[in-house]
Amino acid sequence: MVLTQENLKSVRNLQETHLNRARASLRQALSWYGDLRKPGQSPANSQLAGLVKPELEVLTSTLNKLDYNVIRIAAFGLVSRGKSAVLNALVGQKILQTGPLHGVTKYPRSIHWNPSSKVQVELIDTPGLDEIAGEARAQMAREVARQADLILFVVSGDIIQTEYQALCELRQAQKPLILVFNKVDLYPDTDKEAIYKNLQQLGGNRWVTDDLNLGFTNARTSAAPLQPDEIVMVAAEPAPIEVRVEWPDGRVTYEWEASPPQISELKHTILKILNREGRSLLALNALIQAREAEEAIAQKTIDLRQQQAENLIWQFTKYKALVVGLNPIAFLDVLGGTLADLALIRSLSRLYGLPMTGYEAGKMLKTILFSSGGLLLGELSSSFLLGLGKSATAIAAGENPTNITAYAGGAIAQAGIAGYGAYAVGRAAQIYLENGCTWGQLGASTVIQEILSEVEPNTIMYRLRQELEGFL
Repeated sequence: MVLTQENLKSVRNLQETHLNRARASLRQALSWYGDLRKPGQSPANSQLAGLVKPELEVLTSTLNKLDYNVIRIAAFGLVSRGKSAVLNALVGQKILQTGPLHGVTKYPRSIHWNPSSKVQVELIDTPGLDEIAGEARAQMAREVARQADLILFVVSGDIIQTEYQALCELRQAQKPLILVFNKVDLYPDTDKEAIYKNLQQLGGNRWVTDDLNLGFTNARTSAAPLQPDEIVMVAAEPAPIEVRVEWPDGRVTYEWEASPPQISELKHTILKILNREGRSLLALNALIQAREAEEAIAQKTIDLRQQQAENLIWQFTKYKALVVGLNPIAFLDVLGGTLADLALIRSLSRLYGLPMTGYEAGKMLKTILFSSGGLLLGELSSSFLLGLGKSATAIAAGENPTNITAYAGGAIAQAGIAGYGAYAVGRAAQIYLENGCTWGQLGASTVIQEILSEVEPNTIMYRLRQELEGFL
């Protein structure tokens, strides 16, 4: 999409909306777990608070990052591909150390870049992905990629198999990525264009790894080539050029002269992405981090309180069955059963540390009823009809033992249906709450889908939407 004066305001407003929605989602998540952040916890809550403290810190730091509007761009690649040189060229200063030896960068390092008065960018340099061995490398890459809003993957020619594997792993971070073809000054124009086209096609393929050998044939499936915004050619630190120098006395000498970086295309591409979708990327990444943190909190809560939740569901199942079965008035028994379901949902929410009002519990119950494929609604209708029959039998019972027996049979059947319904509602509510309520109105997953549904075709976020479809 070309940004004109007519649509620039609309784009900015949309990005601001995405940021505000992301902020609201994180604030809601932190409010849910507010009790776990207060001193003087009960022993049960104190244990859970200790377990989920890292995730709560992630939610807090992510919200702060949104408030400061800082975009993080991380550079990855194999050793000696020129990652540090690319970042230095963007900044316009040689801040990060570079050199001919392998592995100059030993650990991730951040520098600030202010390409315009409206954008704050933090550039993150990383060690070569083939230099750090084993799990340490994987953990470093996961942590930096998790924090990044945009990834630069730097290559210096055709992708080799080790690079392809590293690129596959980075794609799992579900972040937009620009493939940076560095050191193009070392290639003749024909070779440079051939490599570019090969990278463009390879980069557009789906990043599916082969568990056996990560071979190129089995590791990818065909897809659309990368768009111009997703692959850029640069020469961040061009090789010196030998120049002929003629002196006044007639002497001729030859000297090596450094060439200026060829980085303008990458800078222009990044700025265009930031202006067009930068704040939306920031919001999306924050929500992805929030969703991961909430899922981790939910899993730890499940592990700690699973048996309590099961006991609570069975307790309400028996309570609802008794209430509905023994109540002789059709309307009141169904109402009592509904109130029992609402109480169950609120009790489960308290157990999982998620405060919930009666109104919110009603919305969840409605969602559960209508998302059950009509099964629970059918059970509710059957229970109501049995209740009508039970009420009529109670009125006509008198001293007739047959009617009393019929009443008891109807009550038992209705109690069984009510108990089944309570158990089904409890299990559905348990699953919803165990997922951290990420699918609520301001849940992280809901807002992620809203943002992705509004992205324009031919943008870097549009390809990201295709990659994220399988994870939502």
